[in-house]
Parts: sequence; C-alpha cells; structure tokens
Amino acid sequence: MLVVTGGAGFIGSNLVRALNAAGRSDILVVDDLRDAHKVLNLSDCRIADYLDMRDFQSRISAGQELAPKLEGIFHQGACTDTTEWDGLLMMQANYEYSKQVLHYATARKLPLVYASSASVYGAGREFRVSEDCERPINVYAFSKLMFDRHVRQHTASFRAPVIGLRYFNVYGPGEAHKGRMASVIHHFNEQLKTGDEVRLFTGSDGYADGGQLRDFIHVDDIVAVNLWALERGKSGIFNVGTGQARSFNDVANAVLRWHGRGRISYIPFPAHLQGSYQSYTQADLAGLQAAGYSAAFIPIETGVPRYLDALS
Repeated sequence: MLVVTGGAGFIGSNLVRALNAAGRSDILVVDDLRDAHKVLNLSDCRIADYLDMRDFQSRISAGQELAPKLEGIFHQGACTDTTEWDGLLMMQANYEYSKQVLHYATARKLPLVYASSASVYGAGREFRVSEDCERPINVYAFSKLMFDRHVRQHTASFRAPVIGLRYFNVYGPGEAHKGRMASVIHHFNEQLKTGDEVRLFTGSDGYADGGQLRDFIHVDDIVAVNLWALERGKSGIFNVGTGQARSFNDVANAVLRWHGRGRISYIPFPAHLQGSYQSYTQADLAGLQAAGYSAAFIPIETGVPRYLDALS
C-alpha cells in the first residue's frame, strides 16, 4: 500500500489518478476535508482507504501501523497559502507535521517523497539547490525551508530514500478549490468566462507590465517526477520546474489563444505583496538530471491547451 497525504488536493489527487492508471488502487489517502470541495478531486479515483489528517497524525505519533504492507509515502499535505502570516499555523502544518511523517517513514525504512517549494529561494536570481540561494521572504517559504534543513541534518540516519521536490509554479486540473492560490491560468480562464479581459499586475522589481517571469510547470510533470522518485530515487532535494522562465504575458496570451478572444489589462501591483513576491523564478535542473531524470517537460504552449481542454 502507498500513502498519499494531501491526496484530495491538487497535486495529491493527480498523483492518485496516475497511480490508478498504473494499476494501483491500494492507496491510503490522508487529507483534511473541512473544505469538502476537494472531495470532487477524488470522485473518479480508486483508493483503498481514507484517513483524516488529524487521525493520521495521532496514529503515526503513537507509532501505530497504518497497513500490513506499506511501500512508501508521498507527502503532499501542507498549508500552501503563500500569503498566510499565521506563523503558528504554518509551522505546525508544514514543519511539525512533516517531521512526524519523516520520522515515521524512516523508522520503518519506507521511501518518502515530499513536496518542498521553490519559494525557499525568495527574491534571489539563482535557483540552485544550495544554502547560498535560499532566502525565504514569507513564512510559508520559511516553513518549507526549515523542513528541508531538518532533512539535511538527518540524512546520514536514513535507511530508505527521502526525496524532497521543490515545486515551481504548478498548474493543471484539480486546483479550483485553491481559490486565490490557484494558478494564474485558472484565474485567467475564469475571468474570460464572465468578461473579455484577463488582468495582470503592472510592473514590479524592474519588470514591465505583465513581464514578471516564472517557471510554470504542468501538474502532469510534477506527478511524473514523483513516481520516478519513489521508484528510482536516491535521497536528496531537487528542483522540479521546466528550467525555462516565461512571462505572465506569455501565459495570458496562451489562454487568450485557446479562447480565441479577449485582451490583457493591467492592474496596480498590490501593496501587501511588496517585498514578499517572487518576480522571477527559473529552476536549475542540474541536480535532477544528474540523478537520472531525463524526460522533457511540457511547455506552456502545450500545457495550457491541455489544461483548458480538460476543463471544457
């Protein structure tokens, strides 16, 4: 059996679906369904069991067995709101919870693949997996970096692979429940359902209007790397992006092309994001490639239509 925490969420549910496609239904999904909209992500999935996140934490803290034959854990569960400034909430959800999962897995020699984040690089210009490049600019990023540091401190004691994946800007089916934290592709598509324009921020940090650059990666690529990591991976922390930064204008135009109509308008850059916004990200994939991952990543010209086709 495999465990997928955050299994009703965006990436988790896509991972469950991919496991189903590979013939696996012996999956224990762990999540917090107080927001029950997420359950729709699992409506077409086959799983063996479900556990509430709090029950799961209680069981692993007590060292209880979850199933007779566990093969590994995909830890996708987290608070992903990058604008949340409740440090207590963030550290409990992303740091303490992850430590519990880590120590449960390592005590049982279970491979663990967990979700880290490119947010740990902050407003820097280099995106190598190196302490020299890690400068978090919000508490979400800090919580993710603290767990990465915890993993680094304990690497020598691991008796099974522990693989951290630093996701860049992920988009794709199953993210609607995330609301304002959903990808810009989702928001652009929603805007065109009720109007004729998509709204981007005006320039910031020296970038022109809509010219801020991010590494946008389709969720199918994220899932593919997770599956590869559990099957073949060796302990380490790796970036997962396309390795190619694209402007928000590029993404907006891809959405407009799919709809065959609309225009771009620019709105003032929000004051509350000043100093805590990444205007540029681009994954350095050297580590992932050196570890043996060689598949090509989906460009936005292909990924955006694939996503919007899935929604239509």
